[in-house]
Amino acid sequence: MQDRSETASANDRRLPATVGLALAVDAVELRFGGIRALRGVSFSAEPGRITAVIGPNGAGKTSVFNTISGFYKPASGRVMLGGVDITRLPIHARAARGLARTFQNIALFHGLSVLENIKLGGHHTMRAGLLSAMAYSPWARREELALRAEVERKVIDFLEIDHIRHLPVGVLPYGLQKRVELARALAMQPQVLLLDEPVAGMNREETEDMARFILDVQEEWGVTVLLVEHDMGMVMDISSKVVVLNFGEVIASGTPDEVRKHPGVIQAYLGAESGVPA
Repeated sequence: MQDRSETASANDRRLPATVGLALAVDAVELRFGGIRALRGVSFSAEPGRITAVIGPNGAGKTSVFNTISGFYKPASGRVMLGGVDITRLPIHARAARGLARTFQNIALFHGLSVLENIKLGGHHTMRAGLLSAMAYSPWARREELALRAEVERKVIDFLEIDHIRHLPVGVLPYGLQKRVELARALAMQPQVLLLDEPVAGMNREETEDMARFILDVQEEWGVTVLLVEHDMGMVMDISSKVVVLNFGEVIASGTPDEVRKHPGVIQAYLGAESGVPA
């Protein structure tokens, strides 16, 4: 992995640190008909730290993410953001409270440019009403220009994508598209960032770059990061805490070293004869 100190020390990349919010999932039950997708799931993500959720296919990882972000409504239990119960809040209200996410399958507008896609993430912060925006009033125009300047200064430079900002997203290679999706989430000015398989389908170089950016977001922006990922090398390398799901239940939670040695994880996730690679 590249040395992050060189990048982090550059003055034009140093951003004022923010304080990420605590995120907690408390006894969440999720059902689809007679199927219990989540069975009393409880865990927490500490403010300003990286927490990973891992588990076999079908363990309930994406269901947890969809419950946290508001796509699924739990049958019981709570989702707490910064000590506030957001379980029944709509998706846009959660975004307004500082929650942002990326998706396992890239959800970008391929006909729009990189800059246009990223700016969409910041539009919820604008105060101009619908009529002002449609008429492109002086107030709306000033807000639009300010948003563009903020995105270019903070996000595009930070993720090293200035050279592609005017290109249509559809012409970019997969790894850069994933980086643009991360940029759009950062344009929302999140305090908690959910990353759903951020390096899925990437080669080793792209994976190392993305891991470096995730660490930079956590260290320089102070954002709380919760990620779902199958790349165990990356998970163990960058996470402060790892939560393991199996059949919709939490079977282990702790530091990477603790989880790596947990017999239940070895049995359920990797097979009885294996250990998690460092």
